[in-house]
Amino acid sequence: MLRSMYAGVSGLNSHQQMMDVTGNNISNVNTIGFKSSRVTFKEMLSQTIQGASAPQDNRAGTNPQQVGLGVGVGSIDSDMSSGNLQSTGKTSDVAIQGDGFFVLRDGNNEVYSRAGNLNFDENGRLYSSSTGMLVQGWEADENGEYDDFNAQNIG
Repeated sequence: MLRSMYAGVSGLNSHQQMMDVTGNNISNVNTIGFKSSRVTFKEMLSQTIQGASAPQDNRAGTNPQQVGLGVGVGSIDSDMSSGNLQSTGKTSDVAIQGDGFFVLRDGNNEVYSRAGNLNFDENGRLYSSSTGMLVQGWEADENGEYDDFNAQNIG
């Protein structure tokens, strides 16, 4: 009786975590650069009631008999695939299609984002409208060419 209660309660707890992740995905559906998550489940434990037997005397062997004792959340993974591109009509808004991130800097801290809602500050530097952090990159010359990346040319 207790095994079945534990299995049921663990299933309800795992289902609640899946509902929390789903609710978070729904509430952030219009958040710029948001990456949805998914839940995968795993069996927590199983108890062997009867062991396996080897074939003997022209009879096949038997498989073990196991009873599952519950479920748990195996992982919560972010879906990093690209979403649908939408035109905003704003020339400083950009999007990343495929792999990659924007590198943003706040003092000495670097953070990564896929949110492409960007603006220019009074000094002509590109910054994230969401966080106010400066976008990192390479400065091109008047011909549109740029030097190799190194720590000295971080803008």
